[in-house]
Amino acid sequence: MDILSTLFQQSTRSLAGFIIPSVVISEKHTDKLTITEHPVEVGAPVADHAYMLPAEVVMEVGFAGGGALLDFAADLTATNLLSLSPKEVYQQLRNLQKNFTLFNVVTGKRIYKDMLLKGIEVNTSVDTENVLSATLTLRQIVFSRTKPIVVADKAEMTEGVSTSPVINAGTKNLKPADKALKNPGRIQ
Repeated sequence: MDILSTLFQQSTRSLAGFIIPSVVISEKHTDKLTITEHPVEVGAPVADHAYMLPAEVVMEVGFAGGGALLDFAADLTATNLLSLSPKEVYQQLRNLQKNFTLFNVVTGKRIYKDMLLKGIEVNTSVDTENVLSATLTLRQIVFSRTKPIVVADKAEMTEGVSTSPVINAGTKNLKPADKALKNPGRIQ
């Protein structure tokens, strides 16, 4: 890739729509399925349910400290466009985390919705003194939906059955009583 295509290539990665890293060193995507297991008296454990854990992505990113190879290219970078120094970008990341702000994350592989910034690790060395080099751990928040049920006021529940809501409990079939149930105090 030549230098001009590198300068004019727009980044496809973003956090919260306005934080755009200058460079993405790596992305680690994690999607896990949990399968419940219950021990039984004889044999292997029985699995009767499965559910997805929240998605997680770890990104190693860098934000430039300003300056460009060409003067007109400096106006095209997201950091210069927003006039943010690496220190200001770091503060914005901390604000997203501190305020529990839900946001979308665009990576090279997929778009994540309803993410929180779980962890920020900033590495500063002699080589990275004037840039922001960070490892960001982001985790998806899964929302549950509830359905409200209207019931009678407690003062009106003196007759229990007649004031409770109607619930579809399926078809009921009668079964003959077992002998042990006819004489519960007697061991056979």
